[in-house]
Amino acid sequence: MNAPVEDMSIISLVLQASFVVQAVMAILLILSFLSWWYIFSKHFTISTAKKKTDQFEERFWSGSDINALYEQVRREHGVGMENIFQAGFAEFLKLRQKAGMELSDVMEGTRRAMRAACQRELDYLDKHTSFLASVGSVSPYIGLFGTVWGIMYAFKGLGNVGAATLATVAPHIAEALVATAIGLFAAIPAVVAYNRFAADADRLANRFDTFIEEFSNILQRQSVR
Repeated sequence: MNAPVEDMSIISLVLQASFVVQAVMAILLILSFLSWWYIFSKHFTISTAKKKTDQFEERFWSGSDINALYEQVRREHGVGMENIFQAGFAEFLKLRQKAGMELSDVMEGTRRAMRAACQRELDYLDKHTSFLASVGSVSPYIGLFGTVWGIMYAFKGLGNVGAATLATVAPHIAEALVATAIGLFAAIPAVVAYNRFAADADRLANRFDTFIEEFSNILQRQSVR
């Protein structure tokens, strides 16, 4: 661990750190890689859901025939609001064909079907976001553990040195602090991404809830004509 002061590059500090600190750095780098993978994946998923929701709302409120829209959505790979519409209208058609069904029962079944589809869509949008929250929460502490361990290891080695100078202390302290830096590098993007995705998912959830109520009212008005 007696690295020269002039050799203070990040790679050199990592290679000359103790085994425990290197293991901590490796864990943090793996967490960081997985975080970025999920960040890009969730960005694509939520962006697609928002785009599909905008397109569907435009088609739905354009005055097109609901039955034709239902057949069109059934042939497509639905996302978000499309799946909620499909589930609700399919249940509505099935319940309306049953003899003796009251309109209130038909509408209640339709709403339950749309609520269930909405929950499935939200679960899909929230998938892996808890991992980002966990990485953002624990990574700084994992890095701090590596730093504390590295400093302890450094002072243990310095105990065998007659006179501790800045030239002998600085490399060891720097090696330990790299673990904290990597922990923050893993945590900060994960926290920012989690907050962004959570806000986007909440906005979509509000749009889904509003659509369920509006579509239920439309079906109820058409049924009493």
